[in-house]
Amino acid sequence: MGLGWSSAEERESLLPPQPRGAAGGPLVPQLWRGLIPAAAASRLAPVPGRVYGRRWLVLLVFSLLGFAQGLVWNSWGPIQNSARLAFGFSSWDIALLVLWGPIGFLPCFAFMWLMDKRGLRVTVLLTSSLMVLGAGLRCIPLSDLTIRKKLIHGGQLLNGLAGPTVMNAAPFLSTTWFSPDERATATAIASLLNYLGAACAFLVGPLVVPSPNGTSHLPLASESNSEHIKDRIEAVLYAEFGMVSLIFSAALAYFPSRPPFPPSVAAASQRLSYRRSFCRLLSNFRFLMLALAYAIPLGVFAGWSGVLDLILTPVHVSQVDAGWIGFWSIIGGCVVGIAMARFADFIRGMLKLILLLLLFGATLASTWFTLTCLTSVTHLPLTTATLYTSCILLGVFLNSSIPIFFELFVETVYPVPEGITCGVVTFLSNMFMGVLLFFLTFYHKELSWFNWCLPGSCLLSLLLILCFRESYDRLYLDVVVSV
Repeated sequence: MGLGWSSAEERESLLPPQPRGAAGGPLVPQLWRGLIPAAAASRLAPVPGRVYGRRWLVLLVFSLLGFAQGLVWNSWGPIQNSARLAFGFSSWDIALLVLWGPIGFLPCFAFMWLMDKRGLRVTVLLTSSLMVLGAGLRCIPLSDLTIRKKLIHGGQLLNGLAGPTVMNAAPFLSTTWFSPDERATATAIASLLNYLGAACAFLVGPLVVPSPNGTSHLPLASESNSEHIKDRIEAVLYAEFGMVSLIFSAALAYFPSRPPFPPSVAAASQRLSYRRSFCRLLSNFRFLMLALAYAIPLGVFAGWSGVLDLILTPVHVSQVDAGWIGFWSIIGGCVVGIAMARFADFIRGMLKLILLLLLFGATLASTWFTLTCLTSVTHLPLTTATLYTSCILLGVFLNSSIPIFFELFVETVYPVPEGITCGVVTFLSNMFMGVLLFFLTFYHKELSWFNWCLPGSCLLSLLLILCFRESYDRLYLDVVVSV
């Protein structure tokens, strides 16, 4: 762990004297491998762990940073019709603005290395400074629309570079600051607030920025000329810049890398090196299976959500309605995800069962939505109620699976550092999202193929989880040594 409890002196003060093996080495590090019986392990003295009240402040600052990153990333998709009129964006521009998110994951492993070596504070400060610079570039008032569009694209790219930290560091933070019976909950809050930010973009954008197609219910809809729409978009950009700057200031004022003492045995234990971690991950077939089960459906869903307005426009859904659909689908996922994580903290060892139930529901909901959009073939009723219900259910099932996946990743490959593990899987997820959005830049006139990717990816993930054999190495270490 970056700046973790890696020195022998610190670990010795936390771990009680342990029996030695035949080679003279301590037996405790072997517990997670199951090399000594549980009966012998139960005779070990309890290991003191300590949690601090300030952990909630650290979680709050990090979660707000993730919220702001998601909000800025999803600024343009929900108001794509207005942005076309105000800035002359094309369908290719809209898709590219969303695509900068997964492109920003290309240096993902550099950020993971930085977090592993230098800790959370340095990584968070670098990430938040990139977000401030990116949000500021989008606000530079230039009359030349060609240069202005380039600055907006540059700002979106810088914001995308913050993605590896806000999406990967949640399990690292929860292990560093929280006790074993709070880890899943902390992971859920820290990871899902990024998606909540993207959800609020569905709400804020369409409500503040008038729609040019006459479907907006705002009083100012009659004034939806190009200059007025541009002024409202710029107001949103300035507000986002102010919010990101405020969060950066809070992180600069107080965001320690770790507490004085670790909260658990797993937090205090030594992790594998950066190179050995990658060798372990790439040679672990169970991890690769689980990584694909996460990356494919979540990557497809993220890309689909980013251009939801573009997808729903052909079925005559207004910009405002599309925004509300996207908003409630992600909000439902965040609420249910935190509830599921809290349940997993109370009932340990059931992560696979929870994932099976969530992915089965996601497969049904995505199939319902896709068939509903094919009205000429299926003749299913295409109403606002059916679109709302199917999209919200899809968001609930998929988004709530994210923290459960993260916890199962860490348990499966422990003692690989949490940041490296989640960095690999989110990189894969963004790679799938990037490939999908890349094809969208060429095939954006007829989008039924995009909708069919949803149920196909969910079904594939469900089958992979069915074949997956779960294990809880990190939890076993905490429980056995603390007995």
